[in-house]
Amino acid sequence: MEKMLVGCFLLILGQILLLPTEARDRPPSRSVSRGRHSRTHPQTALLESSCENKRADVVFIIDSSRSVNTHDYAKVKEFIVDILQFLDIGPDVTRVGLLQYGSTVKNEFSLKTFKRKSEVERAVKRMRHLSTGTMTGLAIQYALNIAFSEAEGARPLRENVPRVIMIVTDGRPQDSVAEVAAKARDTGILIFAIGVGQVDFNTLKAIGSEPHEDHVFLVANFSQMESLTSVFQNKLCTVHMCSILEHNCAHFCINTPGSYVCRCKQGYILSSDQKTCRIQDLCAVEDHGCEQLCVNVLGSFVCQCYSGYTLAEDGRRCVAVDYCASENHGCEHECVNADSSYFCRCPKGFALNPDKKTCTKIDHCASRNHGCQHECVNTDDSYSCRCLKGFMLNPDKRSCRRINYCALNKPGCEHECVNTEEGHYCRCRRGYTLDPNGRTCSRVDHCAEQDHGCEQLCLNTGESFVCQCSEGFLINEDLKTCSKLDSCALGDHGCEHSCVSSEDSFVCQCFEGYILREDGKTCRREDVCQAVDHGCEHICVNSDDSYICKCLEGFRLAEDGKRCRRKDVCKSTHHGCEHICVNRGSSYICKCSEGFILAEDGRRCKRCTEGPIDLVFVIDGSKSLGEENFEIVKQFVTGIIDSLAISPKAARVGLLQYSTQVRTEFTLRNFGSAKDMNKAVAHMKYMGKGSMTGLALKHMFERSFTQVEGARPLSARVPRVAIVFTDGRAQDDVSEWASKAKANGITMYAVGVGKAIEEELQEIASEPTDKHLFYAEDFSTMGEINEKLKKGICEALEDSDGSQDSPAGELPKRVHQPTESEPVTINIQDLLSCSNFAVQHKYLFEDNLSRSTQKLFHSTKSSGSPLEEKPDQCKCENLMMFQNLANEEVRKLTQRLEEMTQRMEALENRLRYR
Repeated sequence: MEKMLVGCFLLILGQILLLPTEARDRPPSRSVSRGRHSRTHPQTALLESSCENKRADVVFIIDSSRSVNTHDYAKVKEFIVDILQFLDIGPDVTRVGLLQYGSTVKNEFSLKTFKRKSEVERAVKRMRHLSTGTMTGLAIQYALNIAFSEAEGARPLRENVPRVIMIVTDGRPQDSVAEVAAKARDTGILIFAIGVGQVDFNTLKAIGSEPHEDHVFLVANFSQMESLTSVFQNKLCTVHMCSILEHNCAHFCINTPGSYVCRCKQGYILSSDQKTCRIQDLCAVEDHGCEQLCVNVLGSFVCQCYSGYTLAEDGRRCVAVDYCASENHGCEHECVNADSSYFCRCPKGFALNPDKKTCTKIDHCASRNHGCQHECVNTDDSYSCRCLKGFMLNPDKRSCRRINYCALNKPGCEHECVNTEEGHYCRCRRGYTLDPNGRTCSRVDHCAEQDHGCEQLCLNTGESFVCQCSEGFLINEDLKTCSKLDSCALGDHGCEHSCVSSEDSFVCQCFEGYILREDGKTCRREDVCQAVDHGCEHICVNSDDSYICKCLEGFRLAEDGKRCRRKDVCKSTHHGCEHICVNRGSSYICKCSEGFILAEDGRRCKRCTEGPIDLVFVIDGSKSLGEENFEIVKQFVTGIIDSLAISPKAARVGLLQYSTQVRTEFTLRNFGSAKDMNKAVAHMKYMGKGSMTGLALKHMFERSFTQVEGARPLSARVPRVAIVFTDGRAQDDVSEWASKAKANGITMYAVGVGKAIEEELQEIASEPTDKHLFYAEDFSTMGEINEKLKKGICEALEDSDGSQDSPAGELPKRVHQPTESEPVTINIQDLLSCSNFAVQHKYLFEDNLSRSTQKLFHSTKSSGSPLEEKPDQCKCENLMMFQNLANEEVRKLTQRLEEMTQRMEALENRLRYR
């Protein structure tokens, strides 16, 4: 009873000391002069005695961000030194640690570092300003996990030693503080929060202990901090109530200023009476993360698995039985367990063979794209280029350049220096020989060195000699002896072909097939058109010593000057174009008006939204989006789908959702109608985790646009479009797979909302980005983006339609029989294989070949007389008849195949939603 009365008296005394709030506003007087080993203070005697023999573990947390200038930083250190004056510092009394933080946390000294007050003061004065960010939450987390650990000098909770944090900050934290501060307070740590200047008071209250009026302080500037010294003397030096009162705490008693609180051992929580403890059901109150079963143990929990599974190394997930260990898998390198079986995997630099068990080393050099100029050398996971002897590799690591020994060694060659594979040598110019010194050169006298045999004159040349004759003589065929010149050789006779000498003159003659012109010297062909393969399609006309090609009436000469084409094909044939016919060479193409695209038959026109397109949505399903906004995104998707003509022949649509993983909601081949597709969108479940945009783009590029998942082949020239939707920064790189997709012909639209990063959207979107990138600050303007996207897709379809114009050679595919007065040209490729072709497809000719015959005109002479040919299967009209019949058969087969495809897709959809 006497112990309780003493405790009550001390409790009342402690509260009386805490009541005067004027101490916060009235700064204590300080002496201007300071001794070397002590600081003079009016209350020094009181301070030194008031905390004598008080046990406590105190950690200072100091804001060292760039917003704290050098003068203010010095004021903070002075404030800490003032606080140290009234603390009884020692291993068995008060232990002190200090952290300062900016963008990171720096542990200046821990609770176990110093044993004397003077050592602590020196350490405080030696601190250096960090001048970085303001990660307050990170600093509190460090104190909770490390600074107050027994390894760093904190005393065990069972000893009831008070744990105190004094945190000084001048700005808004750049991270979250409320949750980590609450955890620290729940472990029994008493937190005093001191704010300086423009600090958010609500943030200070989220940090400090309750009641806030005793633990949260705000001053106008750093100079006013010293006014809090006496306040903290009263706070820190109160009596330890746990040691003088019957606290009745079941596990631990934690001292607080003027009072105490009870705390429980790990694995227990405090009961409603705030004294007794009960076992905590951690499986029920925590996100245990167990994949299958959670089982409580004292102070913790363990995960367990169902029969047939074993616990993974992380203690949370469950993995199936190790099939690789229990079966003879036969894998050459590595066996990997799957859900209900296993598969074989090869190490880096190897590829799995078709038997799915053995591996073959990848020959990277076998690819034609390695670009090595000389040699390609395989490495483990790639290749490197190597140069031949005498060459060295250029900075591009692919091409080679010869080593210039001449430039490196400067040998002093008189004429030329020649590089070899391993060195160099000197070489002389033509007509010179190398001297014995290997560098200088001397002229060669070939006429003096050998028996030249010239009858009259010997003349040195660069590498040898030539014989020449005196004036009036001509060198003979042996190039050594000379003969007197004839008339043709005496002067410039001017004969184009040949000169024939006479006794005192000469005459000119022409080669066979040529005749002499009136000038008696030049020659021309007798009939050029007959003598050469002129290649004129219609008519060849002689012109002096050459020829020109001409066309029959109704035709004009093509650019090559040989072939002929109709003057206006669109006017001269039944083109069948629904909107516009455009002449192209000797044929024509059909085009459509704005807002329309060409149909599959190349003649009819349809609205752009009815055109063929392979479209894949890549939707962000991360947790930052939220389920309510995810429903808006689903409405956005259905709005695009409703604007398209969904069918296997027109628009095909697929959809991916991603967060930390990628999930294919449906592929391009799954649905053949907008109704079924919208139903699948409506049933789509929100993933709500991370944001791996790059992984989703990789999945889209490697799988979504394959024929296996319903994409039409590139040869079909159907536009491939991807719409990527995101609302925040990706957790991986997006540029690599976005670039690959765009380089492979996929048009990329990027739609960003809210916190989406503009740089990432630009990396995703196709050029120009002003037509392929859309951003909204919130989801209220999604409707505007929807309309812009529809317009952009329509324009893409119109552009692709323009790139698919029929070539000029399409004209003969029309059922057009030439009249007897019209000349006809058959491509040589059609005739080369005609006979075999007609025999193999005789059934198409039997009923039609004898119906009509027709004359074929092809003039290769100026007369242009018609040549009548006997009827045969290789005639133009029979070829065209066969082509029309064959096209009709192909059309029927294609129609039957499309009907079967639609029935198969309908059956798949019914099975999918059953």
